[in-house]
Amino acid sequence: MSSSYFPAYRDSSPILPEPPHHPGSWRTRAKDLRRRPLQFRQVAFILATVAVSFSLLAFYHYRDASYGSSAHGTNTPSPLTDDSVSYRPSFDNAHIPHNHHVPPQPTTPDTPDHDLDGPSSHSSLSPESPPQPIPAPVTFSLIMFGEGTAAEGAVLLKSIILYSSSPLAFHIICDQVAQEYLERRLDLLKHPQHDILVRFYRIPHEDMVARIDREGAINTDHSAGVPGLMKLFIHEILPPSVKRSIFIDTDAFFISDPTQLWDHFKALQPSTAISMPSHPDQSEPQWHNANRICSCIMLLDLDRLRALRLMDSSFYRGDPNAARVPALAPPAFEAMFGKPVDAGNGRMRYDGVKLGDQGYWWAIVSHRPEIFEHLSYDWEVSSCLMDMYMKGLGDDDASEAHERFVQVHTDDTPEQGRAVLPKMLHFNCLDGVDRYYDWPGWSDPDDGLAQRWLPAVRYHVGYKWLWLNQPESNATLTMQTLYDVKFADEVFALARAGKADKGL
Repeated sequence: MSSSYFPAYRDSSPILPEPPHHPGSWRTRAKDLRRRPLQFRQVAFILATVAVSFSLLAFYHYRDASYGSSAHGTNTPSPLTDDSVSYRPSFDNAHIPHNHHVPPQPTTPDTPDHDLDGPSSHSSLSPESPPQPIPAPVTFSLIMFGEGTAAEGAVLLKSIILYSSSPLAFHIICDQVAQEYLERRLDLLKHPQHDILVRFYRIPHEDMVARIDREGAINTDHSAGVPGLMKLFIHEILPPSVKRSIFIDTDAFFISDPTQLWDHFKALQPSTAISMPSHPDQSEPQWHNANRICSCIMLLDLDRLRALRLMDSSFYRGDPNAARVPALAPPAFEAMFGKPVDAGNGRMRYDGVKLGDQGYWWAIVSHRPEIFEHLSYDWEVSSCLMDMYMKGLGDDDASEAHERFVQVHTDDTPEQGRAVLPKMLHFNCLDGVDRYYDWPGWSDPDDGLAQRWLPAVRYHVGYKWLWLNQPESNATLTMQTLYDVKFADEVFALARAGKADKGL
């Protein structure tokens, strides 16, 4: 550095070694300054500084005191009105990015879920804000009989818990074998992220058969058997406090937040009771075209189905008052399958019904289209007939145009022109095994389904239940078992008998 720019009295520093050509220069100057007497101007400057400091302190003290008296007495307008407070952020969630879903608080799972809109939009900073209502749980109704369906269903439950941002309620119609299989895994979940209710409905096989007989003519030759037909009676098995539910076959799992699916209830028309994927491009006359829907996943407005009295019963037909309001299903079944025919042994049956419960659901929504709405294929990426719409894992930067180009089975459907965005995977029609993940095709390196989806299957099947625990969470998992389960028509008959005993 140039010595002309840095004068000699700046060459040295008290925290650096002394330059050899200026030994002790800063100390010498300090001693000289201490020996000099104070000048008049220096004294005046010091006194002025002290006076200004005291003046400022007095000013701020007076201002604060005046604000305090205004707040406790005078009605001085605030620069922040209530409206301006309402848009100020809640700092409890300040770390969460914009538009990121904030998980709701836990709820009592049996609370009626008529309020699907969630908390009201009051300011979290306003002292007058009422307490926010607790959101309803995302509610599922599932059917599992035997260890095979329970093993598949356990993967489904695990995926729901893994991805859910909401409390959950599972209503599982099952037998003892399935319940014990699930309990062994649920017992590993001590600290769930959100409150979970798991309620098992233990219905003996003979009780299911008896309910089918009381309907009068439904039957099945599907591999799902009698338990599969219980999908038509979910609204009768679950209590009236459960107003809506999502039904899903066990050979499926989520790859996204199920809260998104639950939110679809908000968009349904008031008359809608059922929403499921529809495929108007499909045709199979020997099935009465029942492959035009998939009852593998359904949004069920259970309240609406109860009000419509979906299924018939000899208990209803035997009551003069109840008989005045006919059940919805029989006219629909007869319109598609004709009058019931003699099945022997004093039984009647509808002829030509295929695909189990799906054949009956197809008759219902065909006859009463006003109670039905289409559900997006995003929630039914199926290996049966639909070839998963040719979706699969791969290039993570694939464009929407590319996804539309490669997908199949969407022309002439409600999904034509949009890219299917997989949110739930359904591995049905993988024949020869009890559990879809044991299908031999997964080990075939040339199989297209395995090439596209094997990593997803391995991940979700192999994800350990123990890993679902969140040690810092205060949420709970509650398991309940109902043994004496009554169908709605039985409850009706018992109530009628009680009134008769009382002479009413």
